[in-house]
Amino acid sequence: MTTVQKIKEIEDEMARTQKNKATSYHLGLLKAKLAKLRRELLTASSSGGGGGGGPGFDVARTGIASVGFVGFPSVGKSTLMSKLTGTHSEVAAYEFTTLTSVPGTLRLHGSPIQIIDLPGIIEGAKDGRGRGRQVIAVARTCNLIFIVLDVLKPLHDKQIIENELEGFGIRLNKKPPNITVRKKDKGGIAITNTVPLTNIDHDEIKAVLSEYRLANCDVAIREPGCTADDLVDVVEGNRVLNKIDAISIEELDLLYKIPHSVPISSKEWLNIDELLDALWRALDLVRVYTKPRGLAPDYTQPVVLKRQKATVEDFCDAIHKEIAKQLKYAVVWGTSAKHSRGQKVGLDHVLQDEDVVHIVKK
Repeated sequence: MTTVQKIKEIEDEMARTQKNKATSYHLGLLKAKLAKLRRELLTASSSGGGGGGGPGFDVARTGIASVGFVGFPSVGKSTLMSKLTGTHSEVAAYEFTTLTSVPGTLRLHGSPIQIIDLPGIIEGAKDGRGRGRQVIAVARTCNLIFIVLDVLKPLHDKQIIENELEGFGIRLNKKPPNITVRKKDKGGIAITNTVPLTNIDHDEIKAVLSEYRLANCDVAIREPGCTADDLVDVVEGNRVLNKIDAISIEELDLLYKIPHSVPISSKEWLNIDELLDALWRALDLVRVYTKPRGLAPDYTQPVVLKRQKATVEDFCDAIHKEIAKQLKYAVVWGTSAKHSRGQKVGLDHVLQDEDVVHIVKK
């Protein structure tokens, strides 16, 4: 029995099983097995033998963040990518023009952002149809996904693509669940929750942990509404990437009513500024400008940091690894500073977008 057949068998069994107290442990096992099989399916697509990833699917990462264009064939991904980056990606009016991953670089607010034009995917990609597994494998590594839709094709395409991405653990428009699983040497499984467990119970938690051979660990749930799928995502660790945002492109009147959507025309170059503004907000980056001693700040080449790692120490490391060790203090001007004349701060000070920093060494 192939991996795809095993996945179908488990999905059918889950659909037949009514959820109640007596079946929660069994359903937990099935969900964990399903996640492991889908991971195996994806791993197989990028390993040697048996139809590997193929040429062009391994993309070297450049820039501060990466954005993947995902969509059905011939919806305008290549046209948009080529005009944004100046990188040639084969364009034609027929389907399946792009056959490999084509990277390019967009400079936005002084920050290099990698744009990846991915080949078109088809319905059933998560089950092995077409080259969907390879496309999704690359999409998993991106910081942001653009779902590109054709105005002449139904909005239902958006739901199909989202289902394909969800099938491989790409969580669109969702933050990582507030669940921690900490392994220990002995003591069995200890489960604590600071909120009521409405969509998962202790039996289901233990079933998921059992499938991953976690016999000794502490589980803490601090977010209401967590499910067994959320727990599986946490246990899978960095194999499952949570996408904070996805931006779709569709007909004007409809898309303005849909969250996380920007209507554009690649051909006529209409509304691209709004698209780039949405991209910048979604990536949530922080620009920090350097100020040499006795000189004006350099606003031409900012140091770009991710919002979650934007301390003075992160700023120093982005310039050179040795600077943080030599730092006596830093002077900061901007939103994060308490005074307009500048504030002396240490390595743990959190910087905000467009702050100016002067470094004083020991």
